[in-house]
This record gives sequence, C-alpha cells and structure tokens, in this order.
Amino acid sequence: MTDPTGRCARTGTAQGSTVVLVNGLWMPGWVLRFLARRLHRCGYRVRCFTYRSIACSLEEDAARLHAFVGAEPEQVVHFVGYSLGGIVIRALFHYYPGQPAGRIVTLGTPHQGSSAAAGAARFALGRRLIGKSLPALVSAEARSWPWPARETGVVAGTLNFGAGLLFPGPGGVSDGTVRLAETRLAEAVDVAEFPVTHFGLLISGAVARAVCRFLETGRFHG
Repeated sequence: MTDPTGRCARTGTAQGSTVVLVNGLWMPGWVLRFLARRLHRCGYRVRCFTYRSIACSLEEDAARLHAFVGAEPEQVVHFVGYSLGGIVIRALFHYYPGQPAGRIVTLGTPHQGSSAAAGAARFALGRRLIGKSLPALVSAEARSWPWPARETGVVAGTLNFGAGLLFPGPGGVSDGTVRLAETRLAEAVDVAEFPVTHFGLLISGAVARAVCRFLETGRFHG
C-alpha cells in the first residue's frame, strides 16, 4: 500500500525536482532510507513509495503509485525503482502514461524476467511467498509493454551472494538474486555495474553517487 506520509521524505533543491523511490519484493519502506538520505544530500526532495508486493497486482500497485505521484507539486519527478520496483514503474507508465517529466533509474530490476522467481514458483510455498507479484516476475506480459519515452539508466550488481542461490537458473554473473542478463533493457541510455549484492545496491555509496549523476545529467559516466 502507499505510504501517504512519505515517511522517508526529505526536502532538497536539485533542479526543483522530486525523486520517488519504489521498493522491491518483501521490502519495508524504511530500507529505502539509506538511499533516500544520499539522494537528499544531492539536493533532491525524496519520497518513498511502498506497496504490498505480495497482496497487490501490478495494476493495483500502478494505481496507488499514480495517486502518490499526483500529490507532488513539482513539474519534474524522477523515478528510482529497486528490483520489482522497476517493473512497477513500467506498469505506472503503461496504465497512466501522462506522468511528469523526469528520468528513470532501475536498480537490479529483472527486466527480462527472474529465474530465481521462476525457480521458487515450482513450489507451493514459493508461490505463496511471492503472491500476486509472481506474474510480474515470470510472465512476458509486462515485458511486452513499451518502455516510457524518457532517459533511463540501469544499475546492476555483480557480487553473487543472495536469495537466488536457493533457486539457481542459467549460469552467469548475478547479484545473488537477479542475473546480470536479466537486468538488461534495450531502451536504457546508460548502464552501470557495481561489485555489490542485490541488497547492496541500496546501501552502496558508489551506487547512490551514480544515481545522482544520472538524474542530473542523463548518464552514469562522464
């Protein structure tokens, strides 16, 4: 569900814009505060959108996020989605394309589907644990939706330690939960890789600095 108070909200002045952070599967909103604090130091007003990732469908999450963004006074709203949060952002623009101007960054988002989720779905317990988010992670439907026509950066981790080790898929580099190949997005204008785990993407200072750079310039490098 939406946190209407924006509990990690912080006021900044970068370009007079807001950054909306969107959490991932099973994630309480407070976890986003690590990244929120660093983006705030870059001068952005930061708000965290949280939702019930197991109980709600992508369409329901998109509706709540749309209402959340509608309460923002700024004309520029950037989106930063962590893991499943990047897919929720895609759903937002699919169902509600008329969003404020801004850039998008995804952190460890399985744009090409999640082999770890597909592995978990083989078991009844795994299906219950992922709940209504399972189609978003394993179905091709969301991947068929056009990506928003705005500058998008993709960040991926390469330190293979995490939940994905329980349900291994095809070999390759991963952040321990999402494989590097799964984070690829054809529409991305820039890609950055860091030697961190899936959770490490949220707490790494280097990742936060790269996100700030992309939101400011549209590129991670240079």
